[in-house]
Amino acid sequence: MTAVHDGVSTGKQTGQPAPTTVSEAIENSSRQPYEYVRRELREPDWRRFPGWRHITEAQWRDAQWQRVSCVKNIRQLRAVMGDLLTERFYEDLTADQSSLATMSMLVPPQMINTMVPEGAESPEEFTEAFYADPIRKYMIPVASDRELSWPSHPHSSRDSLHEAEMWVVEGLTHRYPTKVLAELLSTCPQYCGHCTRMDLVGNSTPQVDKHKLSLKPVDRQDQMIDYLKRTPGVRDVVVSGGDVANVPWKQLESFLMRLLDIETVRDIRLATKALAGLPQHWIQPAVVEGMERVARTARRRGVNLAIHTHVNHVQSVTPLVAEAARAMLEVGVRDVRNQGVLMRGVNADPKALLDLCFALQGEASILPYYFYMCDMIPNAEHWRVAVWEAQELQHAIMGYLPGYATPRIVCDVPYVGKRWVHQLAEYDRELGISYWTKNYRTGIELTDDEALERRYPYYDPITTLPDTGQKWWQDNKDA
Repeated sequence: MTAVHDGVSTGKQTGQPAPTTVSEAIENSSRQPYEYVRRELREPDWRRFPGWRHITEAQWRDAQWQRVSCVKNIRQLRAVMGDLLTERFYEDLTADQSSLATMSMLVPPQMINTMVPEGAESPEEFTEAFYADPIRKYMIPVASDRELSWPSHPHSSRDSLHEAEMWVVEGLTHRYPTKVLAELLSTCPQYCGHCTRMDLVGNSTPQVDKHKLSLKPVDRQDQMIDYLKRTPGVRDVVVSGGDVANVPWKQLESFLMRLLDIETVRDIRLATKALAGLPQHWIQPAVVEGMERVARTARRRGVNLAIHTHVNHVQSVTPLVAEAARAMLEVGVRDVRNQGVLMRGVNADPKALLDLCFALQGEASILPYYFYMCDMIPNAEHWRVAVWEAQELQHAIMGYLPGYATPRIVCDVPYVGKRWVHQLAEYDRELGISYWTKNYRTGIELTDDEALERRYPYYDPITTLPDTGQKWWQDNKDA
């Protein structure tokens, strides 16, 4: 029997007095699946790391010191960590770099400082905490993180989204009808292990001989501007790379002003993980003053100017990140938005996603926007989640955040583009193959009469499949 009072069902009778109001029902109810508790942002104390015990606050806030002090190899990591990490971790890291890593190591002090924020009592405890740390897992991956039975999906590829295939000039991908991606350079202030552009971005690794941009930056930018002037159907330009924080400011400002001179361009988005990984860059006076000039021009010409950053875990959201975001908003940038990547072991659970979104939206003035499913690049199967898992996560986070700040979880389907995870046309759960359709042609399909009728496949990680599905893939690796 169920009792109902003022429209509130109290469930099965327990012998306890039933609440008589909605507020009493809420107060006396069992815990919600997720409980929101406001937490103020905190900058962890970098002095807990032996290598940075002497670093002053002024040094820490200095963008040049952060860049010069990036950890690029195991020797430099040892210098920072002192005796905090045991030898087991370094052996694990060496094994990964020599045979599995698709990205070279480059981690700013700011990002390392958000790993294991509470520290530990002994090297053994710190090592275990470091292994478990969600930011470490994608910034400093080790061999034991990887999925050994299926490190790569049979259909994984270096350029899994075929961006270079859709270049109309070097670095300018025209995939969507009204939008382009402008890759100004192939470097970042930090290299994420799961980078979707691992074929182009960063230094070569033993596993990946990186492709190179061949044109001089000025010539590449000239060709991009010329194409946009000749293609009035493009109204939205994502300026990326790499990371725009690595473009010398005068060069970036010049390119943005040239974009703003094109009447048909109505949206400009700057892509930079550095807002989270190196926020010191975005609070430099020269950058703040330059962004104010760009934002003022954009506002005068009615162009929407936004910054898109890439934060994957709540530990990354610190007061410096909030300061950088607000500095951009104060000078006239319309929005600062977050495009995270959904990764197993990092954020692929409702609490981790909601904690991150509330910190972004409520404390740092960064709008949660997208969570992309991790792309099908080599050696990424341990990070990827299945489509059905992403669907469950989208369901689990609904109703807690304001609607405008509830991120969409999307699957970036090869040759299709971004699709909400519930938009699939067909789904074979046993084999982990979903099929997707689209309503436009990419630049390489303009004469393809079947492009809008075709179903495009996407593949779940094989380890998420039932035994029968895993056996099928084992027997049909080349399918």
